[in-house]
Amino acid sequence: MKSRIWITSLFASILIIGGCSSSKSEPDDNMDHSNMSHDDMKMEEADSQTENGHMSHTNPLALTDSIGENELALPALLEPEKEKGNVYNIVAQKGTVEFFDGYQTETLGYNGSFLGPVIRVNRGDTVKFRTVNDLSEETTFHWHGLDLPGEGDGGPHKSIKPGKSEIVEFTVDQQAATLWFHPHPEGKTSEQFYKGLAGLIYVEDENSKNLGLPSDYGVNDIPLIFQDRQFDGGKQLNYQRFKNDDGTIGDTLLVNGTLNPKLTISKEKVRLRLLNGSNARNYTFKLNTGDSFEQIATDGGFLNTPETMNEITLTPGERAEVIVDFSKYDATSNVALINEDNTILLPFKINEVGTETSDMPQNMNDFAVTDEERSLPVSKKLELFGMGNMVTINGKRFDMNRIDFTQKQSETEIWEIYNKPDMMGGMVHPFHIHGTQFKIVSIDGKEPPVNEQGWKDTIAIEPGETFKLAIKFNNKGIYMYHCHILEHEDNGMMGQVLVE
Repeated sequence: MKSRIWITSLFASILIIGGCSSSKSEPDDNMDHSNMSHDDMKMEEADSQTENGHMSHTNPLALTDSIGENELALPALLEPEKEKGNVYNIVAQKGTVEFFDGYQTETLGYNGSFLGPVIRVNRGDTVKFRTVNDLSEETTFHWHGLDLPGEGDGGPHKSIKPGKSEIVEFTVDQQAATLWFHPHPEGKTSEQFYKGLAGLIYVEDENSKNLGLPSDYGVNDIPLIFQDRQFDGGKQLNYQRFKNDDGTIGDTLLVNGTLNPKLTISKEKVRLRLLNGSNARNYTFKLNTGDSFEQIATDGGFLNTPETMNEITLTPGERAEVIVDFSKYDATSNVALINEDNTILLPFKINEVGTETSDMPQNMNDFAVTDEERSLPVSKKLELFGMGNMVTINGKRFDMNRIDFTQKQSETEIWEIYNKPDMMGGMVHPFHIHGTQFKIVSIDGKEPPVNEQGWKDTIAIEPGETFKLAIKFNNKGIYMYHCHILEHEDNGMMGQVLVE
């Protein structure tokens, strides 16, 4: 069964058309990197693309194909200081990266220059995240998808000043999943994220360890963070120049921070953990061979059984785990992960050596929407509306001093989320709720696709669609809910629920 195919919303004035040099290669000799009028010309050309981009929603700006020049970078696995009580040290810092030969791009990262490590935790463990802000401005550390008390969630209330640190301590109490972390300061999330602040969290449990799934990190268990970015004439991530209130979109793809990546793998089944880490762009992932793959997990955990897919669409913030069987290919095979417009996102190089390919597990989870949950009345209604800097939820923009909803701890409620179309048709809004994983009860009164019948923390809502969600918070505190187009979040498409 295919995933739902979302209308790809693109955003008018960010459509920047221009060549992209490969990583660690010579820039275009015809490009004057010191003359800002070059960028002005690109912006003028972008304006001419408005009708075919944002206005039509049908002709998205194409990313530049990856030419497979550079081996994919893998995030380091962050080891805890066990003698200090399972302490993970995470530092937000400035850095530079040589994406292009001879150019040092100023970036942000966690424990490094760009992006961050993989934090791997086990269910039942009590852990401490020691977060340090080495930036020159305030930031927060938001644990996207983690079920933890609101005090440690890292929303805009928990801003950390430059040079300061905080410790978040909690007991991991959720099933195995691929989660992530990123900044969440009020009005500044999109820029800090754009410049490189993001990392992954792996939650493991006894079930995940006993399923026999590919689990050799960096060999047959691969994290993939997809981000589109725009570089100015000096090869800088000049966010303020390219910022677009409807979501900042670029023409240059980075995967795990690698420009023009390729992934070398063996002839075996390989687990790909996909994260849409872009500010606003949607991706529809498929194989250029036309072959299918198996989806095994949603944002917050395993599906009950593997679901055969030909493609899967992820909006910003969403994750999925898939298994691709590379044993059917050889060293001469031309295999790549591509986008819906056939842009090459990640070419694969196949080694002839491979391991024995085992059968897929057929019973991975016991997820279900219960009859009791289906019978519950709607207790909260949210209407998403607008574009650009005129975005609202229930007609209101975010106010940190206003509590929009209250909910009792450990009680399930039904939230109804409606994406109200506007005169231009409207946009897909990826809607995220902090501090919990929820269930999709229905989409326009119908069952969700099988590949979305699993734990979720982010959903893509098309214009005119209505979702019903079964939501329970296991912990107390204040939690955000918002559109995960980060510019929409910064512009106020966000609210807060107090759980008590």
